[in-house]
Amino acid sequence: MGISPNSPSRRRICAQRRIPRGNPGNFERASTGGAPVIRVHLIARDNGAGLSRDLEILKRVIGAAGFDLTVSAIGAGGVRRFITRMRVRRALASRARRDGAAFGKFDVNLMDEHLRPEYAPLARRNVLMPHPEWFDVAWTPELRVIDRVFAKTRHAVPLFEALGCRTDFVGFTSFDRLKRDIPREPTFFHLGGRSGNKGSQAIMDLWARRPEWPMLTLIQRKPLRLPATMPANVRLVSDYLDDTELQALQNRNLFHLCPSETEGFGHHLVEGMSVGAILLVTDAPPMNEMITPERGVLAGYSRTGTQQLATTYYVDPAKLETAVERMLAFDASEQRVLSERARAWWEENDRAFGERLSHAITTLASD
Repeated sequence: MGISPNSPSRRRICAQRRIPRGNPGNFERASTGGAPVIRVHLIARDNGAGLSRDLEILKRVIGAAGFDLTVSAIGAGGVRRFITRMRVRRALASRARRDGAAFGKFDVNLMDEHLRPEYAPLARRNVLMPHPEWFDVAWTPELRVIDRVFAKTRHAVPLFEALGCRTDFVGFTSFDRLKRDIPREPTFFHLGGRSGNKGSQAIMDLWARRPEWPMLTLIQRKPLRLPATMPANVRLVSDYLDDTELQALQNRNLFHLCPSETEGFGHHLVEGMSVGAILLVTDAPPMNEMITPERGVLAGYSRTGTQQLATTYYVDPAKLETAVERMLAFDASEQRVLSERARAWWEENDRAFGERLSHAITTLASD
């Protein structure tokens, strides 16, 4: 079961020191040239799903901030990971010989989701951007290599502070999925994908009881308990979906159902706001950080559980039904206001995330 988050051994485990100091993994380097810049090494899984989104977003945001960026995109194979790390080591050694010993280390290692202590010696500072629900308790002793946690949600901040980690809220962002030329329809969309944490079963059960409701497109690749006869108002997509078609569905359906049990950030929530959809989410953290009554609909939960460091919240079926009925009752004016507020939040959050991340990296590298 691991160590309690509030135990003294956990509270002291993160670094509390000032330091002077799939596919084969891809090694990329992008240099801005000119004056010396902070050297950032981004270490992330390229898994073809949410972590690949993280990787592309972080590459864009860090690069736009003007840092000297090296990317280690890690595949699934252990041998490939080792080769990737050795390539980075060789590149650093070559740079040190060419430019001096000070260039033999990165200023900051930024590890997305997974803690990778084997990379820690390559940088003066080490940062983890974790997802609490996937933070393996077996990694806890290895937090000693981490100088700072960059939290993607405010909910995650106290979870990692309880482990003794200096933690900064930086947030996160999603891709902009907006296609203004696609007309919106008062229909429903749910993107469960490969995850079992998105509340897909509760949605399927509800639509099976309400055949008079508008069409629901439900994308879920994990098996669900299905009714003997699939309702005529449900389209279940369990096979691979081309991204162009996925983007069209995100834009065409005005209502997005996202009653997640937990989220490390919530790409499907935030991508939904980028298209101006009206979202329904579970009224629990961190989902209700992104979606509030001013720009969406909340449904209460009936029970809780745990997944690693995270609390899981299971949407209450009756409250889910009531929340959907509220969405169906919105008039055109209410729909327009909520849609515009969702899009405005996405634009402001996207801008603010870039600023917060740049400031956090600069401050840590200068410490």
